[in-house]
Amino acid sequence: MLKHWLKRNGSENGGAKFNRSGNNGDRPLIELRQVVKSYETAAGPFLALKGVDLQVEAGEFVAVIGKSGSGKTTLINMITGIDRPTSGEVWVGGTPVQTLSEGQIAVWRGRAVGVIFQFFQLLPTLTVIENVMLPMDFGRMYAPWERHQRAMDLLEQVGLTDHAYKLPSAISGGEQQRAAIARALANDPPLLVGDEPTGNLDSQTAEVIFNLFEDLVAKGKTILMVTHDKDLSRRVKRTIILADGQIIGERRHEPSLEESQA
Repeated sequence: MLKHWLKRNGSENGGAKFNRSGNNGDRPLIELRQVVKSYETAAGPFLALKGVDLQVEAGEFVAVIGKSGSGKTTLINMITGIDRPTSGEVWVGGTPVQTLSEGQIAVWRGRAVGVIFQFFQLLPTLTVIENVMLPMDFGRMYAPWERHQRAMDLLEQVGLTDHAYKLPSAISGGEQQRAAIARALANDPPLLVGDEPTGNLDSQTAEVIFNLFEDLVAKGKTILMVTHDKDLSRRVKRTIILADGQIIGERRHEPSLEESQA
């Protein structure tokens, strides 16, 4: 089924070259320079982002918070290449994302960034393991014979090996989100970006997902996560606060004495 899906939908390799390692010398892994995003509306131009500067170092766990309409999702879309800035620069892992063609962005994103959505976005006609293998096929990563075993290893990491051959509709919402995280990790990107990744989950399941994120950061991943959950936002290393398309502040969180001695 997976091969047939790929044949129908295809993938475009734009030939982009970029750094996947997360080792970016002395530069931050993510760097936004005076990023502006304007949308045309019936009432005239709407500025979703107003000259945003942001740096995120490799290995950080960062939350982005703000009221609805503050620009959180637009910010995420700039970093992942889902949308382009009207002006300014977006650098991720040494790649100037705003200069890439559409084909290059698709290839770059598939290899350099793992994106996790609030509503999972698993393909309903593919099994869980086929969903996890899909980025490897699109990105032409790993030998074909390695992809199945790597997908199984990732599903084991998120506790889903027993559900590998089920369709997404046959598993719970929390299990679908864990499958989506495994898919985001398929090509071993240095950066994971989540847009409300726990927003559609109950508190107990959200805790499981957040613990998984903490484990991934401990293993060297960088995570940038939009969230409305204030309790979760206090558990990350940094919290960026957005309002009206601008960063109005940030908070840094140090581990408690009990956590540091654990």
